[in-house]
Amino acid sequence: MKPKVAFFDFTGCEGCQLDALNLEAEDLIDLLNGIDIVNFREVMTEKADNYDIAFVEGSITTEGEIERVKKIREQAKIVVALGACACIGGINCLKNHVPMEEALRIVYGKDAHYYNTIPARPADAVIKVDYYVRGCPPATSELVKVIKALLLNKKPDIPNYPVCVECKMAGNICVYEKGQTCLGPVIRAGCNAVCINSGRYCWGCRGLVDEPNIESQKDILTKYGLTAEQVIEKFKIYDTCSEVLK
Repeated sequence: MKPKVAFFDFTGCEGCQLDALNLEAEDLIDLLNGIDIVNFREVMTEKADNYDIAFVEGSITTEGEIERVKKIREQAKIVVALGACACIGGINCLKNHVPMEEALRIVYGKDAHYYNTIPARPADAVIKVDYYVRGCPPATSELVKVIKALLLNKKPDIPNYPVCVECKMAGNICVYEKGQTCLGPVIRAGCNAVCINSGRYCWGCRGLVDEPNIESQKDILTKYGLTAEQVIEKFKIYDTCSEVLK
């Protein structure tokens, strides 16, 4: 019997799920031959409470979402955080830097009193997460790799080295040599350095590697002209919820 797979959305843009729908036809057909999708709000109206693998997208920002993600954890044999918001808190955690009342006022104005909110947090701040598909949005190749590994009862092989490794393998000139700054030295690879390949720099959407040398990264950024406050602001965009940065 094929494992039953469910996709769930919490607070986020749902772009990670949309990206999953943009898989190459060959990959999508291969996956559909091996799994039975029973929940996926973006593509189907049917719902089921019986599933084996749950993909959770979005950060947790309300008491209701806490209860809902806990129920998903109780039902699923495996829970996978999908995308930056679910994996590391992501952009939603920016609101944690101001009082919740002010955040509500800025976003909702006179209608703020209709909304209940709490500080944003990643999924693993509330439940046990088994695996992570990182990025904003995740690389579709990594999503396919994770699903195929789970079908084989294997642990997905996800990189735990810096983006700099993939950047050098792609033959890029370091953005620091161009007078720009980048978080690549401490951010987890797996994206194939897509931002640098496109002429930009790493924003940190995949989260920190294990045991990152944060002090060294801060020193590098300071050396290239950033103040301490500007360094912190760079990390805040995606990695506010990281314990290492607190």
